[in-house]
Amino acid sequence: MATATTTARPHTRAGAHQPVRHQPAWRRRLGAAMPHLVLIGYALVALGPIVMIVMNSMKERRAIFSEPFRLPTAETFSLVGYQTVFERSRFELYFLNSFVVTVASVLLVLLLGSMAAFALSEYRFWGNTLLALYLALGIMIPIRLGTVSILRLLVDLSLVNSLLGLILVYTAMGLPLAVFVLGLFFRQVPRDLKEAARVDGASEYWVYRLAMPLIRPGLAAIGVFTMLPIWNDLWFPLILTPGESVRTVTLGAQLFLGQFVSDWNAVLAVLTLAMLPMIALYIIFSKQFMRGLTQGAIK
Repeated sequence: MATATTTARPHTRAGAHQPVRHQPAWRRRLGAAMPHLVLIGYALVALGPIVMIVMNSMKERRAIFSEPFRLPTAETFSLVGYQTVFERSRFELYFLNSFVVTVASVLLVLLLGSMAAFALSEYRFWGNTLLALYLALGIMIPIRLGTVSILRLLVDLSLVNSLLGLILVYTAMGLPLAVFVLGLFFRQVPRDLKEAARVDGASEYWVYRLAMPLIRPGLAAIGVFTMLPIWNDLWFPLILTPGESVRTVTLGAQLFLGQFVSDWNAVLAVLTLAMLPMIALYIIFSKQFMRGLTQGAIK
């Protein structure tokens, strides 16, 4: 008796053995390069006006309008704009005032903010959360809403037309963000390290000093975030320190532009002088700044 034999066929799903389609090499390269192209384009758009201002500030007036996109040459090079700025105004004094206010405010923000952040992150006491929320309100509520009250307070303290008044206002403006961000960094410091220091007899001040080098990226990020708004601020210098002897760079540049609006050499020169210090400082501390932002985002 013949028996029919059948060969079992493996059960396959539809499309299980279809070949994987690979993208062409040029498409993969284009996809990898696209983010870089977008960032390069954004950098050109952002840096283009800055380069134009600096470049044209060192040209003669005729060359500014006839050849605005060309670099200064031996025929067109001129520093008459910078000469006008320093002869017609006390710009070196404005720079000194802005430098003193910015450096003192940033140092106070970093010192007081780090101390408050260390205390709030290290110690548990009644009202700890409420105090942290109260300080966080300073991030959400603009300090300019209290300009009238701030002006009255400084008048009562005889701090109007003084650099100390500006320093105190800017310190109060930068503390909420500093406490909030640095608190996140202090929480990442290993507790075993701090406890070992306490067991060895270190005071809380020395524990704080021990933790400070470990949060340097956060300090650098807060320093940049605090420094730029202070240097570029026009609101509080205009209201609190309008006097000539305590005038800042931003206020001095604004008043200078109003007087020499038709003198393009002087206008471009004063804009260059006002922005170059902050650009230089940002380039110097950009590595620490990016590390602070990255670590803060990861944490």
